[in-house]
Amino acid sequence: MSIAPPAPVHGATPITQRALAPDLARGLMLLLIALAHSHMYLSGHEAGFRGYALDGGPLDRLVAGMQILLVDGRALPMFAALFGYGLVQLANRQLATGRSWPQVRKVLRRRSLWLLAFGFCHALLLFFGDILGAYGLVGLVLVGFIRREDKVVLRAAVVGLVLHVVILFGFGLLTISAPKGDTPAAMADPIEATVMRLIGWSAMTPTYFAASVVPAFLFGIWAARRRLLEDPISHRDLLSRVAVLGTGLAVVGAVPLMLIDTRIWTPSDMVAVSAYALHSVTGIAGGLAYAAIIGLATGRMRRGHSGPLVRALAACGQWSLTCYLLQSVIFVAVFAPYFGGLGTRVGDAAASGIAVVTWLATVVLAALLAPGGRRGPAEAALRRLTYSRR
Repeated sequence: MSIAPPAPVHGATPITQRALAPDLARGLMLLLIALAHSHMYLSGHEAGFRGYALDGGPLDRLVAGMQILLVDGRALPMFAALFGYGLVQLANRQLATGRSWPQVRKVLRRRSLWLLAFGFCHALLLFFGDILGAYGLVGLVLVGFIRREDKVVLRAAVVGLVLHVVILFGFGLLTISAPKGDTPAAMADPIEATVMRLIGWSAMTPTYFAASVVPAFLFGIWAARRRLLEDPISHRDLLSRVAVLGTGLAVVGAVPLMLIDTRIWTPSDMVAVSAYALHSVTGIAGGLAYAAIIGLATGRMRRGHSGPLVRALAACGQWSLTCYLLQSVIFVAVFAPYFGGLGTRVGDAAASGIAVVTWLATVVLAALLAPGGRRGPAEAALRRLTYSRR
């Protein structure tokens, strides 16, 4: 299927010409990412399916319950959909300059390969739960779907949903049967932690790819072809349906696991594993719903006429790769036993509080430095590596 390109834009898209909704969605999504990742740095507690302490105090369990309902398994699909959306935008810009599809595909694959390399370095130095590798992998393997017909894209997304349930069900069985130890983020020996981070990343990257990224990525391609986030006013009815139905599915689908991981309900193992798989697959609907909600909210906004808060959040989205990596730098400095050491001394509620402060710091940093079209250091590096041969 051919892509209808917008007006030609040579080089990077100026910040004043960028669609507001995707950047705003990425900026807000980074808050969800920070909340979902911060508790992975904690140790010394028996954890549930989503990694929250089962013996936490009332506030810890309240925070864990709210995050299981609204955050966990929802941020990753949202980011995956935005990644697919962004690849279509990038392809459109390249095609609009007169390049052929094989040339554009080569650029997209080179960018994805470097993103995979960024993910490897992220895992090597900072965080075993890196998601960049999975996005790089999906860009390498599935870039051809940008040119496939809608029905092929949607059928592949449905197949991805089925595969998602099967893999997560198997992973849930493994979770209840395998002995639970500290994550690499909580290991006191930095050398051992590095080795275990790489082992974990090597296993999690293809798992993320097959189980969580593919369906949302393909839905993002489908949405980008219709410019749902660039022209939300024209698609208000569709976005409204996605927002309402997706949010409802995500919350209802998360309730059983929330009750289990907060120890309000103790069902049989098979019921618990089923609740875990249900939580995950309905999270895809939640991620898409969150993107739709942001699209609706920005329908009447324009970047130059939005308030300072919206501009700051959009700047954070423009610097999303840099801000994502900065989160891990701060978390390692604060939580790791060989640095700040808070991972053994705080609970889930405190970890989430630190996550919010960390995210706010990255928003402020981006808001101060992004105006004028300045790219984040990680974004600039990825761009130079992607286009270095041209």
